[in-house]
Amino acid sequence: MIIPLDPVIAEIIPKLPLRDPETMTPQSARDALRALAAARAAVPPPPVASAIDTEVKGAAGPLAARVYRVSDEKSPTVVFFHGGGWVAGDLETHDRQARLLAIETGAVVVSVDYRRPPETRFPGAFEDAFAAVRDVFVRIAEFGGDSARVGVAGDSAGGNLAATVAIACRDAGIGLAAQLLVYPVTDVTGGFADATENARFPSRAENAEGYFLSRAVMEWFAGHYLDEAGHGADWRVSPLRAKSLAGLAPATVCTAWFDPLRDEGKAYADALAAAGVTTTYHHGAGLIHGYFGLGDASETARREAQRARADFRAMLERDA
Repeated sequence: MIIPLDPVIAEIIPKLPLRDPETMTPQSARDALRALAAARAAVPPPPVASAIDTEVKGAAGPLAARVYRVSDEKSPTVVFFHGGGWVAGDLETHDRQARLLAIETGAVVVSVDYRRPPETRFPGAFEDAFAAVRDVFVRIAEFGGDSARVGVAGDSAGGNLAATVAIACRDAGIGLAAQLLVYPVTDVTGGFADATENARFPSRAENAEGYFLSRAVMEWFAGHYLDEAGHGADWRVSPLRAKSLAGLAPATVCTAWFDPLRDEGKAYADALAAAGVTTTYHHGAGLIHGYFGLGDASETARREAQRARADFRAMLERDA
């Protein structure tokens, strides 16, 4: 099947950051994503009723968070984890994504700023993400007010955190209503540097470079997150390696066709479905990693993201 790259996306790719692992540092990666967000400052953000900074409990102390509301009515609550390869990304870089999630799902969205590597390596981000979800459940009256309609969502490394937290919630007896996994990292075994492991996912070669996120940059991110190579097989960073996916919350999984992470995301969607988990999959025809943040420029990206958020909303509301 030949799916052409969206021509609008093709024009954007050369302007995107995080493409040179040889010179990239954690701080330069953070600065680049912040600069990308700041470049859109003249474009009004999607309007919500309120966006208020707060804190939630992390594994080692309070974490900065931002709460987005579209109304004061009882509603679902979504805990959102930003992408950025675990290393970069923050509340500001993903502000627009969190706003759109609130607007299109009607949920109270709690965007969480977990600790990042290399200052805090694996499993720090996972432990923070899980602690944050537990705290939101305890304080649900402060958020959407309905503990039966709590979901997790995230893009890229944030999708990885959402997926692993969903497993941890199942194991802890915490009932999530849904999970939205946007081009998630699902198997870090080998740290994207092992030829045998990479061969399991052809998209790591097919889309190794030229489409914004590269395999080499994923190797760089994994090398900063993992303290030792053996950690890559741990389900807390590689949910595809979990012993069982049965009993997890319904999932909407999105990949991008021109993304080295495409095949492991599809493999995770297939594994969820095989385990009996209600799963909706969007393959992101013509799109690249990061397309949820490109909807202002690309109609293809905007519509694909809207379809995914609509599916996620339906899952959140299923038992309402």
